[in-house]
Amino acid sequence: MSDGEWFECRFEVRWSDLDGNRHVRNTAFSDYATHARFRLLAAHGFDQARLEALRFGPVMMREEIRYKREVLFGDEVGVTVRCAGLSPDVSHWRVHQDVLRSDGREAAVLTIQGGWMDLDTRKPIAPPAGLASILQSLPRTADYEDLPSLVRRRG
Repeated sequence: MSDGEWFECRFEVRWSDLDGNRHVRNTAFSDYATHARFRLLAAHGFDQARLEALRFGPVMMREEIRYKREVLFGDEVGVTVRCAGLSPDVSHWRVHQDVLRSDGREAAVLTIQGGWMDLDTRKPIAPPAGLASILQSLPRTADYEDLPSLVRRRG
């Protein structure tokens, strides 16, 4: 991915994605967004096996979903990933994800804030440089902001 290039995953809405009103349930939007983020990482060499080998992973601290338009069974949606904030060491991140209908209109907008955790110490860490550069190269939102590091300095 070159600097500022969009990352998008496409999904077809399945019957199991629907709620009682026959439109996409809230947790399905979260599932689409999560899958898109992990596809982004895997596309750049940070798949599940590599994260496990390096003994770290993402920690989600907050998720907000704003619903805009209906999405129905059989519709196709695209989920984008943009950067809405990073700490200098990339230990703390915020991403903005649009769920776009096939007509290009927003169905939902998600904002996810998180960090990276050492799987052994269970403490926040900065990611490896290669992973940091993936997040740093994402297109930025208009409301992008610098975030504080989650890593506590000892001493």
